[in-house]
Amino acid sequence: MTQSKYRPLDLLKMEACTNCSICTDVCPVVAATKDGKLSGAYRISELRKFLRSKVSLFRRFFGYKNPTPEELKAFSDTIFKCTLCGRCDAFCPSGISLRELWLSLREDMVDNKAYPQKIDMILSNIQESHNVFDEENDERADWVEDMADPPDHCYLKEQADVAYFTGCVSAYFPMVQQIPIALAEIFEKASVDFTLLGEEEWCCGFPLLGAGLKTHFQELIDHNIEAVKKKGVKTIIFSCPSCYQMWKEHYPPEFEIFHATQYLDHLISSGRLQLHRLAKTVTYHDPCDLGRGSGEYEAPRRILKAIPGLTFNEMEHNREDCRCCGGGGNLEMIDKDISAAIAEDKIREVIDTGAQGVVTACQQCVRTMNTYVKKNRVKLQVVDIIQLVRQAVQGP
Repeated sequence: MTQSKYRPLDLLKMEACTNCSICTDVCPVVAATKDGKLSGAYRISELRKFLRSKVSLFRRFFGYKNPTPEELKAFSDTIFKCTLCGRCDAFCPSGISLRELWLSLREDMVDNKAYPQKIDMILSNIQESHNVFDEENDERADWVEDMADPPDHCYLKEQADVAYFTGCVSAYFPMVQQIPIALAEIFEKASVDFTLLGEEEWCCGFPLLGAGLKTHFQELIDHNIEAVKKKGVKTIIFSCPSCYQMWKEHYPPEFEIFHATQYLDHLISSGRLQLHRLAKTVTYHDPCDLGRGSGEYEAPRRILKAIPGLTFNEMEHNREDCRCCGGGGNLEMIDKDISAAIAEDKIREVIDTGAQGVVTACQQCVRTMNTYVKKNRVKLQVVDIIQLVRQAVQGP
């Protein structure tokens, strides 16, 4: 364990932990597995012991010992079985920046060679193919060909004021490619002149951050910044909350950036989009990286309330208290069973609202919840809010 991996303020806050176990109570992984060793309280307790073992005073007078490779590996298993949803962070009464602490812990585990093998795959895929799935990067914009009437330029323009940064999941997963298609059709309706980056769009780097590989994403940042500059872009739109949060927190502030919900909210309120009646009852799931991660709760709700005829039933746990869908933190790659169990808890809460469908604002949330719904034949629609807006724009 390496103390320099942690911010001094985080270490000070960690010592303020009272072991109240609120982080355990609100953790979706603990709720799904009933395993207390996957809780924040357990991680902090073990981390304090391991870090104190590096201090001669603690070794001499209190008998602290350096962790063995086996102990580190067992500890590592608890660290990577986490969605990084930040719910523990939001409710910690001691004000500990728990999500930042978990990211630092993952970096520490990678440096100590105590991490799941899937982490090597994530790094290899992104370094070799510039996307997390090891697909051909020149196929990033192939989803445009599935549009009803794609333009000849396929939105790969040389110059534009606005760029749509599609993200790896929406670019490659057929289940969620309707999200970028819907956004492109909405932009056409609102006369938004936009471009895609195509193969010049590389992974934003968020999967590397969550994998404990923060030192590897600067090349991605530099490339994406240059690709945007070449097209003369001033504004970047993201339908992926993780891409949006990554640009917001780790990219230089050289561009105006919006999550798609924020931009659509502006298009609707300014009268550039006319919405027709939709007679549906829906609830809304706050994506972790858009809500707790980026602080955006109201733009999606304003959009839903602007659609005529739509009935909106709020879930019991919403906004900063929203329960994770199970799709974050690379958990699906590390332990798909835990990811599915969290999705099951989420779908049960959705059903309790009496809604016909659940609307979210994240392609990964759509994919995770839809996978559970289809596999278990649950009668429930799962859509991104961009798809819902397209329905309202098209009308009956």
